[in-house]
Amino acid sequence: MAKISGLLYSHSANIIHADQHLDRDEGLFFMRLEWSLENFDMAAFERAFAELARGLKLRWRMQLSARRMKVAMMVSRYQHCLADLLHRQQTGELHCDIPLILSNHRDAEKLAAFHGIPFYAIPVTQENRAQAEAEQIRLIGEHACDLIVLARYMQVLSPGFVARFPQRIINVHHSFLPAFTGARPYHAAFSRGVKIIGATSHYVTDVLDEGPIIDQDVMRVSHRDQTENLIEKGRDLERMVLSRAVKWHTEGRILCYGNKTVIFD
Repeated sequence: MAKISGLLYSHSANIIHADQHLDRDEGLFFMRLEWSLENFDMAAFERAFAELARGLKLRWRMQLSARRMKVAMMVSRYQHCLADLLHRQQTGELHCDIPLILSNHRDAEKLAAFHGIPFYAIPVTQENRAQAEAEQIRLIGEHACDLIVLARYMQVLSPGFVARFPQRIINVHHSFLPAFTGARPYHAAFSRGVKIIGATSHYVTDVLDEGPIIDQDVMRVSHRDQTENLIEKGRDLERMVLSRAVKWHTEGRILCYGNKTVIFD
């Protein structure tokens, strides 16, 4: 910490926020710094920091907060998460751009048009999955997207697709993982008679619903709630955990290690 802050001071940087975390079991130290760029030579600092990082054996990255990430949205028929994210982006709560929306159905086309965002419907079947994903990857690359958000995209992505975007695909799962994985978690929760339901946002890996967890939230339910009530209540949780995950990612507040995440304030 002393060496890094000293290097910043020597380049006339003004540190405005600092946070840290130590995982004693793994022997890992994490640190996040924010500083202002007034009268700051970024290129010279990056060269000096790269040399310091080699000596300290650091894994590191720098992110300019003024640069807006480009986020691709993928959705199927349920639009509640997508509508929430588009509203938050439009009002400035999410500091990012959304250059396209991809879907395997046309249900969200009018919503995309309302927000003035290009919409691409690419049907996905067992027979055309490889071709459909190739077209999705082409469009994501064409729009130079930094992040992909599965806003209730109800298709399992292939390992090849996921491998192209490591720690750059965020999904929302409509249960409190690791409980009730799969496609119908609310029905499974109702059958089990749970008293708490939840939602989880996580990075996507090639193992279904087992990527590093970013955020989770829960809500109490009772014996009076039927499956449709669980679905209705759960949608609010889905909106919240997904929007927080996207916000934290675009602000550079998440560090992944192993199958865990550190979320900095």
